[in-house]
Amino acid sequence: MDKKRFYITTTLPYVNAKPHMGHALEFVQADVIARYQTLLGKEVFFNTGTDEHGQKIYEKALEEKKTPQAYCDEYAAKFKVILEKLDITKNIHFIRTTDAHHVAAAQRFWKRCDENGDIYKKIYKVKYCVGCELEKTDSELVDGKCPIHQNLTLQEIEEENYFFRFSKYGKPLLALYEAHPDFVVPSFRFHEIKNFVEKGLADFSISRVKAKMPWGIPVPGDDTQVMYVWFDALINYISTLGWPENADQFEKFWGTKGEPNGIQVAGKDNLRQQSAMWQAMLLSAGLPPSKQIIIHGFVTSGGQKMSKSAGNVIDPYEVVEKYGTDALRYWLVREMNTFEDGDFTWEKFVEGYNGGLANGVGNLVSRVMKMAATTGVEVKREMNLATDGEFASFRTHLDAYEIKKAADEVWRLAASLDKKIQETEPFRLVKTDPEAAKKIIKELVRALWVIGFMLQPFLPETSEKILNILRAPKEPFAPLFPRK
Repeated sequence: MDKKRFYITTTLPYVNAKPHMGHALEFVQADVIARYQTLLGKEVFFNTGTDEHGQKIYEKALEEKKTPQAYCDEYAAKFKVILEKLDITKNIHFIRTTDAHHVAAAQRFWKRCDENGDIYKKIYKVKYCVGCELEKTDSELVDGKCPIHQNLTLQEIEEENYFFRFSKYGKPLLALYEAHPDFVVPSFRFHEIKNFVEKGLADFSISRVKAKMPWGIPVPGDDTQVMYVWFDALINYISTLGWPENADQFEKFWGTKGEPNGIQVAGKDNLRQQSAMWQAMLLSAGLPPSKQIIIHGFVTSGGQKMSKSAGNVIDPYEVVEKYGTDALRYWLVREMNTFEDGDFTWEKFVEGYNGGLANGVGNLVSRVMKMAATTGVEVKREMNLATDGEFASFRTHLDAYEIKKAADEVWRLAASLDKKIQETEPFRLVKTDPEAAKKIIKELVRALWVIGFMLQPFLPETSEKILNILRAPKEPFAPLFPRK
């Protein structure tokens, strides 16, 4: 991987509904990684956007009496707003799969796979889940239904479509996995996809009949068919870089065959598409594979998958409006397990907010800075995450994408400072031994600098506030997070 450059992308949210908590989780996880790599001095290309083709979107547009493009325009705008609300890196690249360049890139990619003999036509007969936009085998079903979308009836589809020779790439995929033992993170997800590939791969459909489902990218050389949504959408990871025209930028960030550079963040329901289907497509097109796939879990609520029918949907907009951006980011990076499902309820959220933010870091900063002001202690301390030894374990966790463990390092340090204040009581000691009190307070202020720097990837607004207070202390020191 290019040590000076870093490429990271989320999956593209499918615009059949407004942004939900799962989208917020993925955006923030990717943003933490992107901000961290930027702090290490790398040039970062951070990609996200919207996936705008397919049957669900076509049906929703008809239901709302809108053109599919007008419907997509409306929902793409909603996703841009949530990125702003979550304070996602400002120089993010936002791609839409209806962009003219993406359409042309997807068609060029198709042609490359076709020229390699990996696209053919046959009758398509399958049980299809519109929710997943994936075909389902009987072994994958639970009581005859998709295990993820139990409320949707599977469709029986029979038509002539184009297929991709996925079956051809079983051994090449296993060779790729063997050569890159950390290709999928966490390891139990890697084990899962290796088992899937080892059992043998079936070719998958990559087009739909235009007369039945017209909302998609036209298949090159066949106006009667449009591309299947997954085949189209996955290509965004390279079309966003200007592929195929901008070869320099493509190699600079996506990498070369010998030095892949692309990092993808995705949910566990995207494991197959990201780490097997997309990699086979890249192999077919003669392009470098991804470097790593990072897989996270679902956000549940009250132990159940969030859904309108269950009445347990938590709107990330609402959380930000009530508690602020960094309050939600805190929950997503510290209260949520990085790689497994995490449960969100308002009770748990408020408890975490008060414990970790209002009574935690926020209260610590206020206490230490008040003591510093009282005793006249000032400490100027600029640091470098890339080289400073104090951040070694913190970097180790983030290098492994262990976001929660890295965040825990911050709060572990904060807890140690609280303990030190309780044990040494510098606010009392200053009356009997002012020099000893000042020494302790200096150590506390120095540690606040470390906390401020460590918070940059996680809570950028809070980090900036803490570092600004340390650079130019001004009384009174108002609470960073009012107790709720």
